[in-house]
Amino acid sequence: MTLLTVWDETDETTPTLQTRDAAVISDVLSPLGVRFSRWELKELAENPTPDEVLEAYGTEIAAVNDAQGYTLVDVVSITPSDDPAYADLAAVSRQKFLSEHQHDDDEDRFFARGSGVFYLRVNGFVHAVFCEAGDLISVPENTTHWFDMGTRPDYVSVRFFHDDDGWVGNFTGSTIATKFATYDELAAVPA
Repeated sequence: MTLLTVWDETDETTPTLQTRDAAVISDVLSPLGVRFSRWELKELAENPTPDEVLEAYGTEIAAVNDAQGYTLVDVVSITPSDDPAYADLAAVSRQKFLSEHQHDDDEDRFFARGSGVFYLRVNGFVHAVFCEAGDLISVPENTTHWFDMGTRPDYVSVRFFHDDDGWVGNFTGSTIATKFATYDELAAVPA
């Protein structure tokens, strides 16, 4: 179940808010310009191709594209494996996204399977949104954030872009991301 945890950015030890209530999550994120909603999950193969994901969610994707003017949609996925290549890919990918950054475009992501945490640093607070299958989140352009997929990533997500450059991060150089609870720690929070 989706989890929102908010901390003052100067105190990573004591959350000021922690909730799984989708309405509260939307209410807290909305003033930050963050769109959060839930889609009904569709049946997918165990390891779906990007085309299968895009076809299954075609109606929902078209609605987002129409409302937000996106021109590029892709699917990214990573599935746990005992193959050493998986461990290398997971570690490199995780490290890249764990570094605080911004984008010149909104970052919209729908989780068709699995989970990940978006950490948004806005107005002196860090908002960790633990997204799970069915969640759609939109991080507004120029919002300072990072993403954690955990030590054993497992997700299928749809990403939306306004241009063909896709994901381009402008890294801040800050080490703040190292101070807050990780994906694995937030995944252990009781439901």
